[in-house]
Amino acid sequence: MLNKSVLEALVGTARADAAKNFYHTTLGLTLESEDQFALVFAMNGGKLRVSKVPTVIPSTYAVLGFRVGDIAAVVAGLASAGVAMERYPFLTQDGAGIWQAPGGARIAWFRDPDLNLLSVMQPA
Repeated sequence: MLNKSVLEALVGTARADAAKNFYHTTLGLTLESEDQFALVFAMNGGKLRVSKVPTVIPSTYAVLGFRVGDIAAVVAGLASAGVAMERYPFLTQDGAGIWQAPGGARIAWFRDPDLNLLSVMQPA
């Protein structure tokens, strides 16, 4: 039923100004619209809707993931913009915070201003 639909990802923010700066300036997403309810960013054929909510409860798992072609370059760019990669003692991550999954994909995690867990992933 929905297999031909375009995905619109959703994440919440209780700090709209900080989220706008992070997603637009730090991550480089194009802000399409902003109103009293949400920030909407263009996402390569889809949309990212950052809903303005009273409170965000951070999850222990990634809520958004970005597939990238060169994870090392993306992680270096994020680090130079002041974004810290999450470290997990149960994973073997390299010095930049990138983990290689058994299937060969490489993944790194970071948080937005509301502590939503995000990831970047380079396929095998």
